[in-house]
Amino acid sequence: MRLVFDGSVVEIDELVVAGWTGRDVAALNHHIEELKAIGVQPPSKVPLYYRVAADLLTQADSIEVLGDDTSGEVEPVLMGAPNRLWVTVGSDHTDRKLESYGIAVAKQVCPKIIGRTAWRFEEVEPHWDQLVLRSFIEEGGRRVLYQQGPLAQIRPPRELIAGWRDGDNKLPTHAAMFCGTMPTIGAIRPSPRFAMALDDPVLGRTIAHTYQVQALPLIS
Repeated sequence: MRLVFDGSVVEIDELVVAGWTGRDVAALNHHIEELKAIGVQPPSKVPLYYRVAADLLTQADSIEVLGDDTSGEVEPVLMGAPNRLWVTVGSDHTDRKLESYGIAVAKQVCPKIIGRTAWRFEEVEPHWDQLVLRSFIEEGGRRVLYQQGPLAQIRPPRELIAGWRDGDNKLPTHAAMFCGTMPTIGAIRPSPRFAMALDDPVLGRTIAHTYQVQALPLIS
């Protein structure tokens, strides 16, 4: 998958979604309870790493999904390039109804949307925990805050990479990793529009991306 960030090209041929990555046990249990409420079974261990087809990555501003049971969730995304590690914002858009059957299957059926701007990881690694994730959904024609929190709530990125790579904390070239999300404000729910942002309050900048969700009809 060929991605373009402010003129820089990154080729990704391996995609992994890290799940259940919360540092705070209470917050992690809250997210587990959120998913249990919609029929998703608790994980066998934490964190878990789900391999997903790299061609699901997209920087589009509109996606098509099947049915009305999908929703986005904002995450920091790491990407390996030759001699460089990049970070951007992404949405692990997932079929929530299918999650009750199997999380790995649910993650495979929806696009994984990422921003069109990326930062050099070394620029933000010293203050990583101070970066803030936010997402917004549309309800009744209004923009509603859906998720918000600092990256201090998620396991450190090098720790997540090492967990996937059997102790090696360097992300391979041409690999991308979604690093986990924040609990939702209110119930997990679908929306025709999902806006996401990664804020850097130290360097005073933001990566933001918004996409529309077109739900295709389920025909039986």
